[in-house]
Amino acid sequence: MMNKIYLVWLLAIFTACSKNAVYIPLDEEIQVSIPENFPEIQYDLSANSPTKRGFELGKKLFYDGKLSANGVISCGFCHEQRFAFTHHGHQFSHGIEDREGIRNAPAIQNMAFLKEFAWDGATAHLDLFPIIPITNEAEMGETMTNVLEKLRADSEYPKLFSEAFEEGAITHENFLKALSQFMLMMVSANSRYDQFIRGENGESFSQTELKGMQLFQQKCSSCHQTDLFTDQAFRNNGLPVNPKINDLGRAEVSGKAADNYKFKVPSLRNVGVTAPYMHDGRFGSLEAVLDFYDHGVVDSPTLDEKLRQNGQLGIPMKETEKTAIIAFLQTLTDTIFLNDERFSEY
Repeated sequence: MMNKIYLVWLLAIFTACSKNAVYIPLDEEIQVSIPENFPEIQYDLSANSPTKRGFELGKKLFYDGKLSANGVISCGFCHEQRFAFTHHGHQFSHGIEDREGIRNAPAIQNMAFLKEFAWDGATAHLDLFPIIPITNEAEMGETMTNVLEKLRADSEYPKLFSEAFEEGAITHENFLKALSQFMLMMVSANSRYDQFIRGENGESFSQTELKGMQLFQQKCSSCHQTDLFTDQAFRNNGLPVNPKINDLGRAEVSGKAADNYKFKVPSLRNVGVTAPYMHDGRFGSLEAVLDFYDHGVVDSPTLDEKLRQNGQLGIPMKETEKTAIIAFLQTLTDTIFLNDERFSEY
């Protein structure tokens, strides 16, 4: 890719040196980081390769309240960087007019490597993902048509779109591609765990952390697979159903009773800073999460078979084992990502 850019740059200079030539600099392409310990990327970069101007446009859109009906609620309102782009401390997302949703805001990280998005997998394409919160009545409460009209009427956006895209009109496609370019670059892969696994900076684990990693591999990694720490499947993990909400999860998308109460297995990256936990944010600490798996799992027709072993529900754990697992989970915190100025609002 860099060779291609270099050749185009040389051609532009050559042309500019010709009589009456006008040199128009190309938008600089930027590379999505693909860590060596990560699985294969899922997003088709050839269809929307990030560029400097496209990324900056996506960032501006991400933090702009114009995307909501009241002009206040931006994507960044519910996805705060220092908490791995989650709505820290809020069980449910709060949107326009302080309306409350029914699910906890998921982290935005490593999106280029994911196959489906949202707790129920409502879309399988990152470009379509922002439509869900924008049009949700309890979140941003807006229509895509209104959003584009507001952007077209803005004093800055027409110029920014024309600079970011060859066909620079403010269209649904360009709007969504810009947001994707911003999210594609949000790769979290520099935690202590990553440095330890890759043998970087002399990183080492304590005995407790090593024990926790071993226990995690034994008890948790069948669902939290690869260095994304998710197998990206939809599973019923045995949470007691909240009768006030009765969120059916994946079944809302598939229409299949066999998917009742199944939700996407979340990545555990930065899990130390993304409380509260589960799709409905019912647990405020990692200790509470492990206690649930130890003795709180409830049986049901769609309960995942991994949680029904040898006639026993859940994942038995001693208190010392829970302590060790949590110590390991804390090594997944990527402070570089959480403080990366490229993704910050200011």
